[in-house]
Amino acid sequence: MNIKNVSCKELHIHAFVTAPGQSWCVFGENHSGIDRFIDLLSGKLMNCHGDILDLPQRPGILSFRAQQELFEKEIRNDDSDFLNKIDPGTLVREFLPDYQAHLGLLQTFNMAHCLDLGYRQLSSGQARKLLLLCELTGGTTTLVLQNPYDGLDELSCYELNHTLMHLPARGIDLLVCVNNISDIPAWTSHLAIIKNGHLVFAGPQDQGLPRIQQSKATGTTSDDPLKAPFFDTPAENLQQGDELVFLRDGFAGYAEKKLFSGLNLTINTGDHTLITGPNGCGKSTLLDIITGDNPKCYANDLRIFGSKRGSGESIWTIKKHMGIVSPTLHREHRIPGSALQVVLSGLYDSIGLYQKATSTEIKSAGHWLAWIDLAAKADVPFRRLSFAEQRQVLIVRALIKHPKLLILDEPTQGLDDDNRNTLLGLLEEIAIRNLSTILFVSHRKDEHRPFFRYKIRLDAHAA
Repeated sequence: MNIKNVSCKELHIHAFVTAPGQSWCVFGENHSGIDRFIDLLSGKLMNCHGDILDLPQRPGILSFRAQQELFEKEIRNDDSDFLNKIDPGTLVREFLPDYQAHLGLLQTFNMAHCLDLGYRQLSSGQARKLLLLCELTGGTTTLVLQNPYDGLDELSCYELNHTLMHLPARGIDLLVCVNNISDIPAWTSHLAIIKNGHLVFAGPQDQGLPRIQQSKATGTTSDDPLKAPFFDTPAENLQQGDELVFLRDGFAGYAEKKLFSGLNLTINTGDHTLITGPNGCGKSTLLDIITGDNPKCYANDLRIFGSKRGSGESIWTIKKHMGIVSPTLHREHRIPGSALQVVLSGLYDSIGLYQKATSTEIKSAGHWLAWIDLAAKADVPFRRLSFAEQRQVLIVRALIKHPKLLILDEPTQGLDDDNRNTLLGLLEEIAIRNLSTILFVSHRKDEHRPFFRYKIRLDAHAA
């Protein structure tokens, strides 16, 4: 790859040259221009000008955008109505027609038991691993990975690193693009740094890493959780000890696969809870049962806000008191609408805005967008925002109504260190002030904060 004196929209590169056998990590915070860099490599960035632009032919791209495109393709091909049953989607084995020649690789990523599962039956982490397997088994000679560790459990991250570090020796050019310092792989030989739309460094990792560390040590952030609009409006009157969630002998699964069983869970006001566990163990399914987005909510012995599920309660009455962020909710936002409209939709628990908002509500949504530095993009279509910007918008969509129960399923996917810590700082203040009760799913150990009173770990059942 050879890029010299190239300028594109929001991106300027003086020189970026790779050589066979090298493994590269590209580091850039949100809004740095790293998303444009990935677009450039994938051939989706038009109107570029420069001296040399020698890009890889048909690179394998593992990105949030690629994952969303695959999800939307699966939705378009959904035959549930025709089949008169839930269509699980394209089988994993159909994505990997030559899977028998790569069984070792499937076992490495703990995906061999998923061959007969449909795409829509996979967890978010499993879906990311499937995309990577498609690229690795498809014969690509250049692999570009955007935040590949997001959504993967600790063991999967270890196995991914073990696989990736051997790819350059097999003739595969590798670029791992990350937003967080802790995600920079120790085994990559070279490091590129993108800042303010410019490639400011490209060279050996041991020379580039100190630059990032020094910049973070001397940098300051203006984000202050106390300035969040969450504290401007009185929250609901929450009484300590009020029951929010009660689940007895809980279970979930599909077809012949069991996700979890015998799970007892009680969450009262102030019981801020962290849920962990490997990919595919049912963490997101558990949250979907609580929110009413999984039909197993009616089969389980479950009470939400003191009401037994299936006793005639309205799902909208329940969701009125919930703020939700999840990979599933993010994927489902395929409808037209601006950033401002998506934030406002949180007040009505809808995907899309179908009611006329009041001037007070619009003002509140504007304050939230200002808090995440996206006020200037209030009228920008949600789908034109970067993945990180979309995730930030969905976060404030959940916060805007001061919910009793804040359900966050890996909410920080795609966020850099500063944005991640700003959110976690806000959650800590919310917990201290007892303004909402937090139910939080995360694979990242740096998110296991002291304000979580309880920790639940789900374990994967054998297939």
